[in-house]
Amino acid sequence: MKTILLYSPPETHACAYLPDREAVSLYADPRHWLNNEELSHLNRLGFRRSGRLVYRPNCPTCNECTAVRVTAKDMRYNRTMKRKLIASKHIQLSVESAHSTDEHYQLFEQYINQRHHDGDMYPPSRQQFNEFLTEHFGNTYFLNARIDGVLVGCMVFDVFDDGVSSVYCFYQPKLESLSLGTVLICRQTQLAVWLGLEFNYLGYLVKDCRKMAYKEQYSPLQAWRNDKWIDRG
Repeated sequence: MKTILLYSPPETHACAYLPDREAVSLYADPRHWLNNEELSHLNRLGFRRSGRLVYRPNCPTCNECTAVRVTAKDMRYNRTMKRKLIASKHIQLSVESAHSTDEHYQLFEQYINQRHHDGDMYPPSRQQFNEFLTEHFGNTYFLNARIDGVLVGCMVFDVFDDGVSSVYCFYQPKLESLSLGTVLICRQTQLAVWLGLEFNYLGYLVKDCRKMAYKEQYSPLQAWRNDKWIDRG
């Protein structure tokens, strides 16, 4: 594995998770095409991917963003998860390489407009969708959920040498009662087991951010703290 240059820009940017805070990120050199070994190594060090930008929070006065992962074969499905999985048995699942389609963009657009109109991804655009979700290093896939052939949900995920990694999930807002986000995380965890991979990386847990705190429901959960993975229960 080649040496990977890391850099941190001098300027700060608005924190995407906590209001009234400024954030600083550490980036892998964007000029370097990362292979799967390098991506897997960075992922184990708490880095995440947005398009072809691989980054990790590097805020000097805040460490609220904690990378977390669940041990796939040991995942404990609580009563709510089991009920949602049973209720979603009519949903057809499929996996395909992540690429830009009208079908996926239109669902993404509905999701952002109705669920995240107060966030930094609003208003959505095709360019934003492509740069965020379909520009990648060749190890990114869509886990599609369809009802009667109609796309109603999509989990975008990466495959590394030790696990799968959730990148982003979007779904039909009118079907919120199906809890498609929860269902797709559970199915993706089962996919990791089927692939013989150990972990499902869930991204950053930000305890004081309502939109990110849901990750605490998955267990057994490990967190990246002080340069090592520790059990959270």
